[in-house]
Amino acid sequence: MSSSSDYNTDRAEWLNRIENSHIDRNLMNKLVMNYLVTEGFKEAADKFGVETGISYPYDSESLNERIKIRNAIEIGEIELAKNLINNLHPELIDSNRYLAFHLQQQQLIELIRENRLEDALLFAQNHLSEYGENNEKILEEMERTMALLAFEKPNESPFEELLHPVHRQKLASEVNSAILEFENLESNAKLNTLIKMLLWGQDQLDKKSIVYPKMTDLANATIEDVNINQLINSNQ
Repeated sequence: MSSSSDYNTDRAEWLNRIENSHIDRNLMNKLVMNYLVTEGFKEAADKFGVETGISYPYDSESLNERIKIRNAIEIGEIELAKNLINNLHPELIDSNRYLAFHLQQQQLIELIRENRLEDALLFAQNHLSEYGENNEKILEEMERTMALLAFEKPNESPFEELLHPVHRQKLASEVNSAILEFENLESNAKLNTLIKMLLWGQDQLDKKSIVYPKMTDLANATIEDVNINQLINSNQ
């Protein structure tokens, strides 16, 4: 029976295999274009198309509206974002309970960010309490958000990540995907799917205690060094 050491490989061999793997540049360009259009980066997509000669069909009007919605969310203008969503697809928010909650949650977060605590409490009572009924996941998220009110400096609390720009960006991506799905279009960029597959594959290797050069930094494609002899000996 094969042991985990039978599958060990070192970083040099791993990188050599990657370098010798041929990936068609046109395919890579299409993946990048798919990402830019799906995520709503119209200006970048247009420039990339000119540079590469890659054309990608998309609904210009819908894409422009998605860009406006993303921009509104990323600057904290949630009421504006909701109005834009309703103008584009009036049924979308009402038909997606989690999306509706996350929009209201972010609006509450923005009130807390502005230190409008009385308005935040009133908003939570009038617009958020109903979402927590019979839904433990939403209730937990709601409790974490309301906990910000207990701290004089919410941005230094255990829940300060809710105030980070990345939380707005996460919501913007959720809304963008929901709009695409509502329009029966591809809601997730292929590059995002490939990254999820990479992370899943590494997780499976980790669970089987298989030694391999792991990608530890996706943004910079950093692969950790592996002392293969030491690790093989430790598995014997």
